[in-house]
Amino acid sequence: MFARPLAFSLALAAPALVSAAPAPADTLAQVQQHLEAVSSMTAGFAQTDRNGRTLTGTMTLKRPGKIRFQYQKGVPQLIVADGRSLYFIDYQVRQVERWPIGNSPLAVLLNPKKDIARFAKVIPTASDQLVSVEVHDSDHPEYGRITLIFQKNASAPAGLMLQGWVALDSQNNRTTIRLSDQVFNTNVSDGTFRWNDPRRQGPR
Repeated sequence: MFARPLAFSLALAAPALVSAAPAPADTLAQVQQHLEAVSSMTAGFAQTDRNGRTLTGTMTLKRPGKIRFQYQKGVPQLIVADGRSLYFIDYQVRQVERWPIGNSPLAVLLNPKKDIARFAKVIPTASDQLVSVEVHDSDHPEYGRITLIFQKNASAPAGLMLQGWVALDSQNNRTTIRLSDQVFNTNVSDGTFRWNDPRRQGPR
């Protein structure tokens, strides 16, 4: 039986969350520029849950609102957002759970127009080549929080390469995502975000 990756969907190891200095406006502006500059992204991912179990797979993102986490062979689960809702599909038990995209920390990745300055703060890191930004809506703690980790890279959009993130859901379950082989702004078909509903025949 596979552990549910749900905490990830709703919620790398992040730097220890020390007391954050006031968020530099220029750093947040650069992160905002990166998010706005990325129309699509593909990458390999490694997901580690709070128990230390790691699963791998492929992530495909297309803004606005679409993302797919295709797990490694043998894992009968899928996480996908189709532009309106975020779904967790478990093919082993034939169950589907759905949430509005805006109710997830992933909304910051899926909505390029979201003004992160209202919800974000810069977290100190051990290297000046890393940028760590925690996003959390204090008006909606049930949405959880996400800490995005970027590496400075002149060839990446707005000079930042997304390395991954740490997500915390409302129950403080932590999930770490590390990305590899990132590719930005290629053509991605909307069909990538269709999925087979195990409760009935036919794709969504």
